[in-house]
Amino acid sequence: MREAFGEQFQIPDGYLNTAATGVPPLRTGRQVAAAVEDWYTAAHPNASFDDEVETARAAFAALTGTDPGRVAIGSAVSHLIGMIAAALPAGARVLAVRDEFGSVVRPFVTQADRGITVTEVDFDDLAAHVPGHDLVTVAVTQSLDGRTVDLAALRAAAESTGARVLLDVSQAAGWQPLSLGWADWVVGVSHKWLLSPNGACWLACSERGLAEVRPHAASWYAAADRWQNLYGAGPAPADGARGLDTSPIWHAHIGAAASLTWLASLDLAEVRDHCVGLADLLSERLGREPAGSAIVAMDLPEGAGRIAEAGVAASVRGGRVRLSFHLYNTEDDVLQVVRALGR
Repeated sequence: MREAFGEQFQIPDGYLNTAATGVPPLRTGRQVAAAVEDWYTAAHPNASFDDEVETARAAFAALTGTDPGRVAIGSAVSHLIGMIAAALPAGARVLAVRDEFGSVVRPFVTQADRGITVTEVDFDDLAAHVPGHDLVTVAVTQSLDGRTVDLAALRAAAESTGARVLLDVSQAAGWQPLSLGWADWVVGVSHKWLLSPNGACWLACSERGLAEVRPHAASWYAAADRWQNLYGAGPAPADGARGLDTSPIWHAHIGAAASLTWLASLDLAEVRDHCVGLADLLSERLGREPAGSAIVAMDLPEGAGRIAEAGVAASVRGGRVRLSFHLYNTEDDVLQVVRALGR
């Protein structure tokens, strides 16, 4: 058992795989487990969890510095991005970085029959290539190696050209302070740094972004009075981003309501310093240049095998071993990696 930032975590030593799957606070896990038991014992057969959906929606807005009234819910980031891609005008030019996570860019590639083109550039050159493009799609922190976009440079380039900006915060929200109300769209997923069950995700829209996206996955859950308008073609979608909602995976939102509300209550600058401090400490101990990210990607000849034998949980992405440090990690986790590598 570990304690961190006022919560308890039942997590093994050496767990450095949050970038793939975050471990929830014990309190969150117990709330989800209780709801699952209620389900399989039919204790509440007609239960809905609208309150938890709204709580998690507001907490996601707080974590990203966006407007809760302009946040839609979904169950997969690619579905939400797909609505944006399908609403782009024919011939739109999309800019992305090379080796971007597939869900951030592939929904646009599938629109090639409408003349939509996707140009990939080096990560460090993103802002310089914004002119001449209609939309930029990029993960704030890269899944592959933890590099973080220069948001100030991207914003300046987009505002000077009128380009739309779509930001994925799946590897950033939860450990970085974010203020992204300027972006047209901000998407994020629940089960990594937000320490919630898989199956919840969110799309925050600016006023312009909300006006331009269309509910191509129109759902019963998006109706203004959803429980009284379950049938037929007539009910209009709710006003605002809620009109983009798709049917929630209930238990994911139960966990998200608990974990996201807690994360949003923290000093995220302190959380960032804790996470980055551990990641940079590992880099220093291994004789590497600190990257200033909670994610460390390393080329290890033996892959993750050697550290896995020492009880370290990590991922392999793009042929590199990816280690990620969240608020429940400590210097003991750093030392476990160092010892495993014989340093």
